[in-house]
Amino acid sequence: MFFPLYSTMMLGFESNTVIGLRMLKLVCGGSDALQEMHLMIGEKVDAAIESVINRYRQHVAANTVRLSRSA
Repeated sequence: MFFPLYSTMMLGFESNTVIGLRMLKLVCGGSDALQEMHLMIGEKVDAAIESVINRYRQHVAANTVRLSRSA
């Protein structure tokens, strides 16, 4: 039970660090900032797609179980 709490706390700390580092890079500007912005947006799009796919897989798995019982 302790492990999920630790993982959640570490995710919060690490995310905060990444946000700070990214903001610093963006404030400095230049081609590195533009590249970081593109990377950041790409990561968000990938995460959103992954989340949607995982959610649909849950629905499909639930439907498989439900339909298998009635067959």
